[in-house]
Amino acid sequence: MGHAAKKQPMSAEDFLAWDAHEPVKHEFSRGEVFAMAGAEERHVNAAGNVYIALRAHLRGTPCRTFMSDMKLRVEAADCFYYPDVLVTCSTTDTDPLVKREALLVVEVLSPSTAAFDRGDKFADYRLLPTLREYLLLDPDKRRGDLYRKGEDGLWVLHPLGTNEPLRLESVGLTLEPQVLWEQVGPSA
Repeated sequence: MGHAAKKQPMSAEDFLAWDAHEPVKHEFSRGEVFAMAGAEERHVNAAGNVYIALRAHLRGTPCRTFMSDMKLRVEAADCFYYPDVLVTCSTTDTDPLVKREALLVVEVLSPSTAAFDRGDKFADYRLLPTLREYLLLDPDKRRGDLYRKGEDGLWVLHPLGTNEPLRLESVGLTLEPQVLWEQVGPSA
């Protein structure tokens, strides 16, 4: 999340109306608006690899995969975020601009957003009743943290090592490391 773009608190409805005419993307959290920065090539490639694999795997199912231009509404936290990748399998999640029933959310970490993605953003995402998995990918270390919600409602960390396959149980997909990290060069 970037720096606050607007200082005056606004409602979610006001944010959507205002944001529709803005030339850059903004996230919204509890009345505050934050401008989004662009991403570097490795970040985009890591997110793209996950998106492409999910899109191909889910073809022919009711599930839909979206990249970073789709807003995700977390109503219980009064937030709108732009996950790097999200999957919804709900037949009622049909708003063309905003999704509300994500099953899987993927964030690719960057030095400026890692703490927020692991902390407050994850706390907000956990308020989504439909969310089953939250994946954080670190392109610098080629590792990841997959959080999976158990039957008891508790979130369990499943760390992903450098050369390990990634198993996304929420969608029944395993990604091999060479697919996950394709064209994700060494850190700068």
